[in-house]
Amino acid sequence: MCSHYQAVKERERYIRHFGVEPPAEPGKFDVWPGYAASFIRRPKEADVGDEAVPEREALSGVFGLIPHWATDTKIGRQTFNARSETVASKPSFRDAWKHAQHCIIPVDAFFEPDWRSGKAVATRIASENGEPLGIAGLWSSWKSPKGVLYSFTMLTINADGHELMRRFHKPVDEKRMVVILPADSYDAWLKAKPEQSMDFMRQYPTDQLLACADVPRQDSFIP
Repeated sequence: MCSHYQAVKERERYIRHFGVEPPAEPGKFDVWPGYAASFIRRPKEADVGDEAVPEREALSGVFGLIPHWATDTKIGRQTFNARSETVASKPSFRDAWKHAQHCIIPVDAFFEPDWRSGKAVATRIASENGEPLGIAGLWSSWKSPKGVLYSFTMLTINADGHELMRRFHKPVDEKRMVVILPADSYDAWLKAKPEQSMDFMRQYPTDQLLACADVPRQDSFIP
C-alpha cells in the first residue's frame, strides 16, 4: 500500500507530460496521507461541448479521500489507498466509484518497504525512462467550515504475480501495487463511465519501472 510518494516538482515537466498547468498551490513534494498535493480530473463542463473548456484540469487536494458525509478530515489517514476489489462497496469510496470521479495523481516516484532482508528497506520506485507516472485515483469534495476541500485516493490491485512489486511488504502480507496508467490512456480513464472503470485495473509492466533503495530525507517522515 502506497503511503508515501514524491510529486512532480518542475512546472514545465508537469505540463509536458500531463498536458495541463499545475495548480497555483501544488502542495508538498514529499507527500504523506493528510498532505496537500495535486490531482488531475476532467472538468464537468467539458461534457457540454464548450470548446473553451479544457479536457483536463489540475487541482490541489488532500492525499486521503474524505467522503462527503465525513464529519472531519481524520478519515483521510486511512483512505489514501482504495482496493479495486472492494472499492464499489466500501462506504468511504463507493460514491466516488459509482459516479466515476476518476482522477490522475502525478507522481515522480513512490515508496514501498522491501522486507527481504528481514528489515524494512525504503525503496524508491520510478519510471524506467525518467518520465513522471500517472496513478489512477478517485477524487471527492467535502464541505468544510472554510469552504470546499478536495481529496483523492490511489487505486490498488493485487501484485502477487508481479515480478517487481511482489518483493515489497512483509512476507505474510498480500502484495499490492498502485494502478499506474499508460500515458496514452489518461483521457480514456478520465472519461470512462462507471461500468468501464475496472477495465483500467491492470498491472504496470515490470520492465518499465526502476526500483532502488532510498535514504529518505529527514523532512520526508510523517510528523
